[in-house]
Amino acid sequence: MLGVGDKIADFELEAYHEGEIKKIKLSDYEGKWAVLLFYPADFTFVCPTELEEAAEHHGEFSKLGAEILSVSTDTAFSHKAWHDNSPAIKKIKYPMIADPTGKMCREFGTYMENEGLSMRATFIIDPEGVIKSIEMHDNSIGRNIKETLRKLQAAKFVSENKGLVCPASWSPGKDTLKPGTDLVGKI
Repeated sequence: MLGVGDKIADFELEAYHEGEIKKIKLSDYEGKWAVLLFYPADFTFVCPTELEEAAEHHGEFSKLGAEILSVSTDTAFSHKAWHDNSPAIKKIKYPMIADPTGKMCREFGTYMENEGLSMRATFIIDPEGVIKSIEMHDNSIGRNIKETLRKLQAAKFVSENKGLVCPASWSPGKDTLKPGTDLVGKI
């Protein structure tokens, strides 16, 4: 299973994106931040609430130089059918990756062998392909996309401001810290 600090391998999978089914590679997003949203299945209850919230904040992620990619073990055809039939999922402009064999989910440690589904998990990956944040939890608990955005902002900040770190609940414009000193300030 991959962990924070690990470099991700490249994958080429089908995805439903921009009205069509196409092959995409994770390396297509090299040089950008990537936010992978693993979820259990299409046509479920919690998943559309999260993916819709991600769609509503997609522009904010894009402004930070990040792309959202959702991932489930459904096929790209299932993603298309869901997109065509759900008002919530119709809002999605980001790629919906299909991992019907579970290969990518296994690599990221989200695959539940006994169910053939992915756990609900979020990975924030830097432009060099290194994992900066992982959040994984029970599938009955929806994630907070605003918190994912805040974590991306913090990861991007520390990447661009070497030697500084972000304290608890940090958001842009708040005080940061410089380890080993008494320096605290807004940057």
